[in-house]
Amino acid sequence: MTNQNVVVSDGKQSLKVAVAMAMSNSSLFSPAVPKPPTSTAGRFIRRKVVKKLETQGAPQKINVWVDSMRASSPAKSPPSSPEHDTWMVTHPSALGMFDQIIRASKGKKIVMFLDYDGTLSPIVQDPDRAFMSDEMRAAVKTVARYFPTAIVSGRGKDKVYDFVKLKELYYAGSHGMDIEGPVNGSNDKSVVCQPASEFLPIINHVYNKLVEKTKFIEGAKVESNKFCLSVHFRCVDEKKWPELAEIVKEVLNDYPKLKMTYGRKVLEIKPTIKWDKGKALEFLLQALGYANSKDVLPIYIGDDRTDEDAFKVLQKRKQGFGILVSKSPKETSAAYTLQDPSEVKCFLQRLVEWKEASLRSYYKS
Repeated sequence: MTNQNVVVSDGKQSLKVAVAMAMSNSSLFSPAVPKPPTSTAGRFIRRKVVKKLETQGAPQKINVWVDSMRASSPAKSPPSSPEHDTWMVTHPSALGMFDQIIRASKGKKIVMFLDYDGTLSPIVQDPDRAFMSDEMRAAVKTVARYFPTAIVSGRGKDKVYDFVKLKELYYAGSHGMDIEGPVNGSNDKSVVCQPASEFLPIINHVYNKLVEKTKFIEGAKVESNKFCLSVHFRCVDEKKWPELAEIVKEVLNDYPKLKMTYGRKVLEIKPTIKWDKGKALEFLLQALGYANSKDVLPIYIGDDRTDEDAFKVLQKRKQGFGILVSKSPKETSAAYTLQDPSEVKCFLQRLVEWKEASLRSYYKS
């Protein structure tokens, strides 16, 4: 069996490439005029928001922002709708096409990349309770026995590890900006790559600012993921979204080295470096010795917009498959789809069954 261990260097070359700045020129958004709160501090913040809106022509920009927010969590199409049926023709089920995927892996080493939230665990209201099931953990553990397996998540690496609790995996947290994995066949872990380490002081400062300024928005939650931040608005009344967004915008205006992107009911704040989940996938393939190999089949399973960077890398390489986890039609660079984490578990279990059957056949011959 191919050695699954990462060959770890000091990562300096990757760091030099990663920290090349790509300053974001995209504007954020302007909200509707919010209602004043009861607290004095809250009134002060809202007065600043109102004053800005009076000079910014907010109404036109509001619609653009709201559209972006809604697009991050599109309305679900019924499974039997014509739109869904058409979409499934171009993005068929990975379970239904399992045999085709296996044929493509002939003579190649499969490497698995898995997102966490919405892929290995269901999306929940409280991000701190996004637990994976014991059955899913068992499926991932068995997959990792046969194939190099990495968790690539927007969450902090340590948080993901606390959920998954499997030492034999590679973990790429903070959208791939914090990578580590098993070294030299042991269960010890060593840092492989942290391309955004110089941004830690800024990230921590912005986190404290956002926690203070968003505490007046009921349901808002700011999550620190070490090298990036998440502002969750899943539990925020939609009428309050523009107000929350204006607060985030005001904070980020003072930090041009940070940028904001959209996720599923979350605003992601990251360093403006050329690094994402696609870069993390490429780094791990290189660390595993498969950078320029034709004998590898990467499979990446994810459900969010940030996973599209990895899907595009696989599409560009013309190697491996992206699998989008979604019940609803979405624009995607993934080749296949799975509906939810339960189907992800089934796919992983079938992969293990196929591998074990192949090994039994090999040893009998």
